[in-house]
Amino acid sequence: MRLNKIHHIAIICSNYQESKEFYVNILNLKVIKETYREERDSYKLDLAIGEHSQIELFSFPNSPKRPSYPEARGLRHLAFEVDDIEEAVKDLEKQGIAVEDVRIDEITEKRFTFFKDPDELPLELYERKGNN
Repeated sequence: MRLNKIHHIAIICSNYQESKEFYVNILNLKVIKETYREERDSYKLDLAIGEHSQIELFSFPNSPKRPSYPEARGLRHLAFEVDDIEEAVKDLEKQGIAVEDVRIDEITEKRFTFFKDPDELPLELYERKGNN
């Protein structure tokens, strides 16, 4: 078996309209397709991240909360690569999004920071420029 790339990441949100606003209008992800499934009372929103990856944003009635902080088993966080981390941080802060201080990854020596989506899911900005 050979895996080519990550195709999509699926996220279940608690408030569909709020999360749609965040991912589309704050993170500027392009809507590929929006589907309402009446039998499930659920939305599925396919969003493009660049040319090769997607987020599937789902809503389900009464979905349980995340059990704990990022150190719980399972997906720890979702990282987005950016060209200029300072510019990306300013863009988020202009939209009222709290962003942690920018840090340096001690292994790769690249700059990164964290912020949260409307459901407090940890999201990371990871700067592309610099060493590899």
